[in-house]
Amino acid sequence: MSDPGGEDLRPMAGGPGDPVASGSMEISPGLDAIPARPEPDPTEADASDVFLPDEEVTAEQVSLSRRLRQPRTIISIVIPLVIIAAFIGINGAALAKVPGLIAGANPVLVAAAFGIFYLGFPLRGWRWKVLLRGTDFIIGTKDSTVIIFLSWLVNCVVPAKLGDLYRAYLLKINSTASLSKTFGTVFIERVLDVIAIALLGILAGYWSFRDGLPPAVQVVFAIGLGVVVLLVFGLFTMRNFGRKILTILPLPHRVIELYDKFEVGVFGALRMRQLPFLGTVTVLIWMTESLRLYFVVAALGFPDVELGISGAVFVALIGSLLTAVPLSPAGLGIVEAGVVGVLTVAYKVPLPEATAIALLDRVISVFSVIVLGSIAYLFSKKPEGRDPILQPGETVAQVMSAQV
Repeated sequence: MSDPGGEDLRPMAGGPGDPVASGSMEISPGLDAIPARPEPDPTEADASDVFLPDEEVTAEQVSLSRRLRQPRTIISIVIPLVIIAAFIGINGAALAKVPGLIAGANPVLVAAAFGIFYLGFPLRGWRWKVLLRGTDFIIGTKDSTVIIFLSWLVNCVVPAKLGDLYRAYLLKINSTASLSKTFGTVFIERVLDVIAIALLGILAGYWSFRDGLPPAVQVVFAIGLGVVVLLVFGLFTMRNFGRKILTILPLPHRVIELYDKFEVGVFGALRMRQLPFLGTVTVLIWMTESLRLYFVVAALGFPDVELGISGAVFVALIGSLLTAVPLSPAGLGIVEAGVVGVLTVAYKVPLPEATAIALLDRVISVFSVIVLGSIAYLFSKKPEGRDPILQPGETVAQVMSAQV
């Protein structure tokens, strides 16, 4: 089959139905090694952990229990907790009233924050469905939403954004989708998110600080604009020169094949006629994140705190951007410090109130995902590859045989 631009997207093996042979390709610092040699000791962390083949991922390689036993995962959780404990110890007198502040929150408004946050998941599922359709893969919004929710659980309990790979893996084991092509759609989705966060954050910040931008906020704006420019330049380079650069380098042909699939996932998903829809849905998604914080602040009802919608958008998007730092699960310790810092420095919120806002917001956005995501993980058939996602003309037997 061909895309509207005339590019031939058919598999390159022996016929239109044959899969393309795959090899290893470095995609993310959090992935496991290919099992071409004896399975590595899960207690050891080495440089080989960064390689992954396109169609040879095993359940062991993305196992949550294995990841949670690895020293680097344990360290990534323990160190932020130690820092948080030290912060509490140093500011113990000021923070002593934080539990009481949280306990006094309006339960109706907390439920509203919870509800608006979870509205974002079907929106994310809808957007990913559209991106996948651009690569000629058809999936329902329910299936895409469940897979995304399970991937968020992984991102909340292990570092290095393994959930992004886990999402592509779940689709792979429940369908005939290509892992590299699927990961391309996840990649472009992340690009859309970062651009939306940066632009919305800048707009909200300008409105929130329209009487004068603090120097720290000006630095944040400069970083945001720099990130947007780098991402746009990177996509332009990938689209026009990516394959040419790789062919010049002394790389195996199988790596080029993987890149071709990945690029189809990136640019097949991001078609010009879809950009208005994708942009609109992306803005709605990040407004659910912002309104969650707005309702959290309203629920706590502090008389000396008034962020408004623009302030809530700015602070929430700063927190969301910090979750992209892959040093700890869900940015543990990093996000809390960033949100408290912005609230106290830029908005002059007292430390106890700022801490209560950050903690209650994280209970909704992280702790609830761990609880509800764990329940979904236990009852869903997708982690075991027993919930086939069929394409037109496919049968369950065909999908199952493709996983053997």
